[in-house]
Amino acid sequence: MAVQSKHFVSVSSLVTDSLQGLCVLNPNLSLDVANKVVHVTNQDRSRVALLCGGGSGHEPSHSGFVGQGILTAAVCGSVFASPNSSQVRRAIDLISNDRGTIIIVKNYTGDVLNFGLAKEQYAATHPDKAGSVKFIVVGDDVAVGRTQGYIVGRRGLAGVCLVYKIAGGLATRGGSLDEVYEVAQYVSSRLGTIGVGLEHCHVPGTSVQDNHLRVDEIEIGLGIHNESGNNRISPIPPLNELVHDFLKLITSTTDPERAFVPFGNDGKDEVVLLVNNLGGLSELELGAIVNETKRALDHQRIHVRRVLAGTFMTSLNMPGFSLTLLLLPRPNDKHALSVDLLLALLDDPTEAPGWRWSSKTEPTHTLRIPESLTASTPPASAQAAKLRATNVTSFNTSIEYACKALITAEPEITKMDSIAGDGDCGLTLKDGANGVLKALEEGKVSGEDVIGSMIAISKVAEEAMGGTSGALYSIFFSALAQGLAGTSTLANADIWSIALNCALDRLYTYTRARPPSRTLVDPLAAFIEAFPSGLEVAVNAAKDAAEKTRDLEAKAGRSAYVEGGRLRAERIPDPGAWGVRVVVDALFAGSK
Repeated sequence: MAVQSKHFVSVSSLVTDSLQGLCVLNPNLSLDVANKVVHVTNQDRSRVALLCGGGSGHEPSHSGFVGQGILTAAVCGSVFASPNSSQVRRAIDLISNDRGTIIIVKNYTGDVLNFGLAKEQYAATHPDKAGSVKFIVVGDDVAVGRTQGYIVGRRGLAGVCLVYKIAGGLATRGGSLDEVYEVAQYVSSRLGTIGVGLEHCHVPGTSVQDNHLRVDEIEIGLGIHNESGNNRISPIPPLNELVHDFLKLITSTTDPERAFVPFGNDGKDEVVLLVNNLGGLSELELGAIVNETKRALDHQRIHVRRVLAGTFMTSLNMPGFSLTLLLLPRPNDKHALSVDLLLALLDDPTEAPGWRWSSKTEPTHTLRIPESLTASTPPASAQAAKLRATNVTSFNTSIEYACKALITAEPEITKMDSIAGDGDCGLTLKDGANGVLKALEEGKVSGEDVIGSMIAISKVAEEAMGGTSGALYSIFFSALAQGLAGTSTLANADIWSIALNCALDRLYTYTRARPPSRTLVDPLAAFIEAFPSGLEVAVNAAKDAAEKTRDLEAKAGRSAYVEGGRLRAERIPDPGAWGVRVVVDALFAGSK
């Protein structure tokens, strides 16, 4: 599986262009272009300054956290490369102040050496200020065990962002150099992070590497500089299992390799949860991960006091996420900091553009649903007379065949729609098919009650499919139920023909698509028009209409927005029309 490897920008000026864009976004920031140092323009020099940095490619870290309330300055290297010591010395000079400076870096060799060298050089040339610059190295990774990382220690990952925010909050409140340093060290010592990727990221300006993960494979412990992880897993486990395993690694006190954080695991632990998007994960998936992680922590009886989620420490466009827990102090810890103070510092406002919104409150344990939305509603079919199929078994079998055919055709339809539309048609139809199969198993769809079945299918289309296709199918089947109502007690071919024409007329009320339009209407209308001549003739007419969409210019639907020359050149049929083709063909097969 290949990650997106095309880019809009020139690699040679990418970092400086991005930093200049950051300063456009926040006019309270300034940029030393030559040294790639972003710093607060009107710095309050009566406050302790916080300096961080590292290679670029982790945005919003580190420059996005520069601003009132978090960092005073950040030094940026090239992509995944530490800035040199002269850049860091320039940053120290820029933010020199009356209270002192704390340098916070992730535990990566280049960052530790270059920032450390700059600190020592500054102390050598400013002996009177040697004690005013302090140095903190943050390592929060739990993927790499003690034995493997015994020389370099734990890697620095997204947990460092919590150190930035809490230390920055205390510095903004006027904390002394020693106070801010001690808080930062304390927070750093109680962090655990682990990440997972679906694929390695692509570094702009480099060739696409042949180290891709298979489509059914993930990698645990991927580094934020594209380093390989410590374990590849296939097939991809369910999210609940993955999250459970991650939390066990972070909270373990019995694993000699990874018992880094002093959890009690006795129902009294309190934490801050940070769910970090490594760069290429959709917000949709991230929300599900947040929900699953909170659920898993509740199950472990770990009290979540705050939740933060979003892009904090990325690896360019890596599709993956990391989980970070900050273990808060217990009330009876004699030398511990106050929980209320740490949470208040985390909640304090900031002008840094990269810091994500948070509720500043504890998350709720359960979703609150208004009672009015939970009241049961009697099915609409309850008032309608039942209409029986002429052959109940054949009716049920045909429905089953059609659903299973749609599920089988999903990859083909999805491939068509990835070119001719927005790529979701196959999955939408598959969702609808699964919903109808379930209704069939539950007896909501049955040849014993054709009208009730059409209403049930309409409801499935509305709720399970959604979108344009779902609405069209729902309208059609709802209208079909209306057309069948009050006709007879047995649904013969003549009744079906009348009802189908009524349903098509009703559908035309809500769409401008008329055949030939390169939409699902083409085979649907062809099927209904030919239906009086027999089911087999109608099915062949629908199949022929679907085939003809290969050469039609789109007049409606998503394909109308796609460049027509490509559709005609590749002769891609309309995905929605193909879905109708699959359905009617399977209905005929099931009726034999």
